[in-house]
Amino acid sequence: MRILALFFGVACLCIVLFDAFETIILPRRATGRFRLTRIFYIATWKPWAFFAQRIRNPRKRETALSVYGPLSLIVLLVVWAAALVTGFGLIYFGLGSPFNDTAGHGGLISDFYVSGTTIFTLGLGDVIPHGPWARGLIILESGTGLGFLAVVMGYFPVLYSAFSRREVSISLLDARAGSPPTAAELLRRHSHQGAEQALILLLTEWERWSAELLESHISYPLLCYFRSQHANQSWLSALTAILDASALLISGVTAHEARQAQLTFAMARHAVVDLAQIFSLQPEKDSVDRLPADRYEKLRDMLCEAGVSVCRDQLSSGRLRVMRALYEGYAEALSRHLLMPLPPWIAEERYKDNWQTVAKLRKQTEEANEGKLPDAAADELAQKIAALAEHRHDF
Repeated sequence: MRILALFFGVACLCIVLFDAFETIILPRRATGRFRLTRIFYIATWKPWAFFAQRIRNPRKRETALSVYGPLSLIVLLVVWAAALVTGFGLIYFGLGSPFNDTAGHGGLISDFYVSGTTIFTLGLGDVIPHGPWARGLIILESGTGLGFLAVVMGYFPVLYSAFSRREVSISLLDARAGSPPTAAELLRRHSHQGAEQALILLLTEWERWSAELLESHISYPLLCYFRSQHANQSWLSALTAILDASALLISGVTAHEARQAQLTFAMARHAVVDLAQIFSLQPEKDSVDRLPADRYEKLRDMLCEAGVSVCRDQLSSGRLRVMRALYEGYAEALSRHLLMPLPPWIAEERYKDNWQTVAKLRKQTEEANEGKLPDAAADELAQKIAALAEHRHDF
């Protein structure tokens, strides 16, 4: 009995320490289907997602889903700590409970008590070890507890730093591609004169963003469960919108941005495929077509109206389908697993956002400079300025 407990205690320690090493310290993809962290997230995410989907209010449902990432991190640390206490407790029991308990308890209960007070470095002194093995293990466990605490304290800043860097670019994309971001809106807002360089710079930034996403989220897959501040934004929708825009530039737009679009597409696809593999997800093949023929025609007409140089050949839609097949299945698999909806190619509902308001005011400024601003528009603008001056802001 005690030999078996000793064996299980050593095995428990090895499993927990190696799992924590792979999850926190090792800067590469963790392997193994029977890792403790992987089993933990499989066992907790599906029930959480199941009950969250039963919440009818979209805002409350998104809030419930956003709680899972930070909460699971805390619970995972508790699981690791409990496993360390259990492992050392079983080792003490396997060695014959070598302690003098002043309370008169002894046995397995006393072993777990000593393990708990030692791993958290309490050092109460009411249980005294005797023998070199017991004293050596007490020192080893207290050192393990201090090391575990130090690693955890360094783990949180790394996670939240990577999360913050990810979210900054997603927030910036709101004014450049709408909310949720769409490929049509991204290209339409970059169709003005001189926008070519701005679009190339944007695609360059998102090539680097995709590389940073790949490196950080493969090393720390927990970040995939961290959701954005707003319900209509997510790292997956932003990544998919960039892939959509890059695929459209490559297959159906006659512009110099296509060169940078190829580089951005390659990096972004690399990220979405590898992140799907992290969760052992296969590409979806039965998903609803995000861009049927009629929507593609509407997309092309919208881009032509905005001044985008769209290819007129009959094979452009076929080329786009080939490009979409390279990533849409993986993006859909991640969307179903993480409950993050993919963005449409064209915004379902046109609404006035901050970009449109600012663009309209800028257009009025240009018309006023050219002497083309109608009197009615000038009166309307004056009324808006007066209303804003009277409005009280509660900060």
